[in-house]
Amino acid sequence: MPAYDAVLLVSFGGPEGPHDVIPFLENVVRGKDVPRERLLEVARRYESFGGVSPINTQNRALLAALASELNTHGPGLPVYWGNRNWHPLLAEAIGRMADDGIRRVLAFVTSGFSSYPGCRQYLEDIQRARQAVGPAAPQVDKLRVFYNHPGFVEAMGDRVEDALAQIPPERRPAARLIYTAHSLPVAMARNCVYERQLQEACRLVAGRLGRSQWLLTYQSRSGPASQPWLEPDVRDGLRRLAREAPGADVVVVPIGYVCEHMEIVYDLDVETRQVFDELGLNMVRAAVVAGHPRFVRMIR
Repeated sequence: MPAYDAVLLVSFGGPEGPHDVIPFLENVVRGKDVPRERLLEVARRYESFGGVSPINTQNRALLAALASELNTHGPGLPVYWGNRNWHPLLAEAIGRMADDGIRRVLAFVTSGFSSYPGCRQYLEDIQRARQAVGPAAPQVDKLRVFYNHPGFVEAMGDRVEDALAQIPPERRPAARLIYTAHSLPVAMARNCVYERQLQEACRLVAGRLGRSQWLLTYQSRSGPASQPWLEPDVRDGLRRLAREAPGADVVVVPIGYVCEHMEIVYDLDVETRQVFDELGLNMVRAAVVAGHPRFVRMIR
């Protein structure tokens, strides 16, 4: 294995105040044919939370936990942080590493599944950032996706168990699991193993918990209505479940996400919860894995 002298935490980024929201979203949609009206609609969601995404707070905590883990158990490497869409941007992080004399870096991307936006696009982002920094930029090697790594499976399993503990003991055995992940256009999904990896991760977590009643659903689709995206949508999955098991307790497991951000705190905790209330189902949302000690040890 080559010698590395730093670790780079790579993530999506998010606004940290009202004035950040529009510039952040413009970074997200750059090069895409997204109507301005749609961008402003999403901006209002951020503004309803004070213009602050929880993702940066979670990444700072993950950064601190990882640095502590590496310092305590080795290898004692410095940890840097760079985002795709907001500060600290990848070019800023790679520039700091170059200034610090870092030459070879291991990158950990907070996306556990193989897809263009969740994997290959980050590789392109890293390469563009290196080019922007110039010849002094360090070499960056990306760690593999971790959807089936025991550290991820165990951490996610613990989060689900914590959620199940919020359901009265006599109802707990009948509780259902609904997993969610970001939807993709069907045409894009055909060219990667995203769906297969998600199904395997869901199966592994459910198996660890001894659970056979679960469903993988998708959320946060965008684009024109005429373009097919992966299904079922989480809301359609809930309607199906309401017919099968009226009044059921349901643990919503955001397995496709490492950190809390707007697609969880709004799309799930606000919009999807409204559907739960309409259907008479009891929603308990599992936490993400960021910061879980087993997940941090996995990165090391």
